[in-house]
Amino acid sequence: MNEDIVLGNGAIALGAIEAGCEIVTGYPGTPSSEIIPEIVKLAKRFGRQPYVEWSTNEKVALDTAFAACLTGKRALCCMKMVGLNVAADSLMSSAYLGTIGGLVIVSCDDPGPQSSQTEQDTRLIARAAKVPVLDPSDPQEAREMVRYGFALSEEFQVPVILRPTTRVCHARQSISYGEIQHDFRRALFKKNAQRWAATPMYRLVQHGELNRKLKRIAEKFDEAAPSNIHNMEGDEVYPFGIITGGVPYAVVQDLLFEEGRQQEIPVLKLGAPYPFPERLAVAFLNRCEKVLVIEDTDTLIEVALRDRRKVYGRLSGHVPEQGELVPEVIHQVMSNVLSEMGLRPLREDTSWEAVEIVKRLDLPVRKPNLCPGCPHRAAFFAIKRMNPKAIFTSDIGCYTLGVNMGAVDTILDMGATITMAAGFYHAFAQDGLQQPIVSTIGDSTFFHSGPAGLINAVYNRARFILVILDNLTTAMTGMQPTPALGIRADGSEGGRISLEQVVTGCGVTCLETVDPYNLQEMKSALRRAKAHVTDPQGGIAAIIARRPCLIAYREEGDVRRFRVTDACEDCSYCIEHFGCPALIRDEEAGCATIDDGLCSGCGVCVEVCPKKAILEI
Repeated sequence: MNEDIVLGNGAIALGAIEAGCEIVTGYPGTPSSEIIPEIVKLAKRFGRQPYVEWSTNEKVALDTAFAACLTGKRALCCMKMVGLNVAADSLMSSAYLGTIGGLVIVSCDDPGPQSSQTEQDTRLIARAAKVPVLDPSDPQEAREMVRYGFALSEEFQVPVILRPTTRVCHARQSISYGEIQHDFRRALFKKNAQRWAATPMYRLVQHGELNRKLKRIAEKFDEAAPSNIHNMEGDEVYPFGIITGGVPYAVVQDLLFEEGRQQEIPVLKLGAPYPFPERLAVAFLNRCEKVLVIEDTDTLIEVALRDRRKVYGRLSGHVPEQGELVPEVIHQVMSNVLSEMGLRPLREDTSWEAVEIVKRLDLPVRKPNLCPGCPHRAAFFAIKRMNPKAIFTSDIGCYTLGVNMGAVDTILDMGATITMAAGFYHAFAQDGLQQPIVSTIGDSTFFHSGPAGLINAVYNRARFILVILDNLTTAMTGMQPTPALGIRADGSEGGRISLEQVVTGCGVTCLETVDPYNLQEMKSALRRAKAHVTDPQGGIAAIIARRPCLIAYREEGDVRRFRVTDACEDCSYCIEHFGCPALIRDEEAGCATIDDGLCSGCGVCVEVCPKKAILEI
C-alpha cells in the first residue's frame, strides 16, 4: 500500500481510476479543473489508458460520455455547477434514456461563491433531472463515492451525480491506495431505437420507469447506505439533533468533538440526499424534539422533511440564506439554536475576535487585478480610449477584470457577451439610435459558446465590434489548452482549429488579428472596425487581439526595464486608467514609479503616459 497527501480532486481522480473508468470528458472550471489532469497523471502511474479529453463545452462533454456509457464502458464527466446548466438538456434526457455502463457526472459546487457567477446547488438540479446525487464531506469520501456512483449507475441504469464543493475539491487528505488492475471492457452498442431514439410517447413510458428506479434507490438510501448514517443508540429520545451532509457534516462533527458532546447531540448524515431517504429521516426526526438542518447551499433536505414544525433551518431564519457555511457561521448557528431551546450553547468562538481586529485596522481594499504585462489590459485600454461612449459587454474569464478599467459593463454567462451585444444593438436600433457597442470574449470562451451567438448576430444583422482576447490558453482555470493549440488533455497532438476560420465561418467579413501590446496598431484596428460597423454596407467587425499569457508562456516575458523620468507631473493617469500593478505612486517623491519586482517589461506604459515620462533603461 502507498500513502500520499492527496488533493480532493486527485482523490476523485483516484476513485475513477480504481473503478475502471475508461472514458473521461470535461470542461475546465474552478473548483473542478484539477480532476482531468490528475486522471492523466494517475493513469500513467498505474499503466492505465483511459480516453481523456478537454471538451469544447459541458454539453459536448456530457454527450460524449453518455454515448460511451451506452457501449458498456464506464464514463466520467467533469465540470463546475454552472457548467451543468450548459449540459442540462442532455442531463434531463439521459435520465429518461438510462445507461448501460456506469456514468458519473462530477459537478463541483462553489458556495461563497469563490469564483463563480452563482451559488447554485447541484443537488437541486439533480432533483429536477431526477438523477441520484452524492454529497461528499472530505476527499476520502469523494473517492469512495465515485466508486459507489459507478456501481449505483450500473445497478439501476441511471446517471449519478457526484457533488463535491470547493472545500472538498481543494482540501488535502492522507489517502492509502494499492496497485490498480482492471481489464478494459470491449465497446458494444446494442441498437434499440425505441429506447435510444424514443419519441415523446415512449418518453412518457421512460419517465415512469425512471420514477420506479428512484423509489428503489431511495429504499437503498433508507437502509443506511454507506453515505447515510446516524449515531443514535437504543431508543432514547433526544431534545435536539442535527441533520446535515457534505462539508457541513465534517464541520459539525469537529465542533461536537471539540465540545465532547457527540453522545448528547445526535447527527444524521445524508451524503446521498436524493432520492430522499424519507424513512431514515422520519425515524431520526421522530426521536428528536427539535432538529437543525445544516446544508450547503440551499434547502434540498429541509424541504424534503414533511413535518417541519420541529425543524430549524434556512426556512425558519436560523441559517443564513446565502454565503458559504464556514465553521464560524455553523458554530454561531448551532449556539443560537441551542440557546433558543434553553440548552447549553457551544463555547464562545474566539476566532471572530481576529476578524474584528482586522476590520478595525481599516486596511485598504485591493481589487482583483489583471497580472502585470497581461495583454488584456492593453486591449481594454485601447478599447476604452477609442470608444468612450460605448456599451461594453463581456464574459467569463480573466478579462472579467476589465471592469476595473471601466471597459466591462455586463457579465451574464459563457458566451453572453455576443448575444447581449446583439440584444443591445436591436433595442437601440428600434429607436433609430446608433449606439456604439464593444463585445469582449476570451479565446477559450469563444470556442465554448461563441459561434452560435455570433451566427445568430450576423444572421439578424446586428452591428457591434467583437474583440476576441486571445492569450493562447484557458488562463483563469489553470492553463488548459484551447482547440486552437492542437494539444489534447493528455498532452498528445490534436487537430488545430483556426480562430480566424471559425469567425469568418460564422459570416463575419471584417476581421483583423493584432498584437494588443502595439497600442497604435490596436487603436487603428478599432478605428477600421468602427467604420465598418457604421457603414451602411457593413456589419459586425471582429478583432483578434493575440498575445500569449505571460504565466502560461513565461519565455514570452520581456527582459527590458523601464523608469519614470523627471517629466512625470504626478497626474496618476497611468495608475488610474491603465492600472498595472507594477505602476505605483511614490509618496515621498510625489510621482509615479515602477516596481521592478512586478514589471514584466512589456513596455505598454511608455505609450500610455500622456507626458512621455516613461523610458526604457
